[in-house]
Amino acid sequence: MHLIFRWILNTLALFIVVTLVPHFHYGSIVNLAIAAAILGLLNAVVKPILFLLTLPLTIVTLGLFLIVLNALMLEITASFAPGFTIDGFGWAIVGAIVLALVSMVTNRIGSRERRE
Repeated sequence: MHLIFRWILNTLALFIVVTLVPHFHYGSIVNLAIAAAILGLLNAVVKPILFLLTLPLTIVTLGLFLIVLNALMLEITASFAPGFTIDGFGWAIVGAIVLALVSMVTNRIGSRERRE
């Protein structure tokens, strides 16, 4: 049940990003739910590998390269998810920043639900 709740929260976070950031496009809420599932899968499998490979660059940039890594995850998601597109990598970086801020809030909601 917790996994489904997290998926719904991630879909909500992605919906907020698509609403706030221009040049993010989606076909329907189902497309966003699929994109959220793909993004979650990529963040669980691919991102740790890329993080280890780019660790020196992340250290040199004092962690700011993680924004680029998150934008790359969004771009990969857009290439796999039907009906979910991003117009450019610059907008993916803006979306990654907004998604990180929104995810901080949704993660607090998810952790509060787990504690109760």
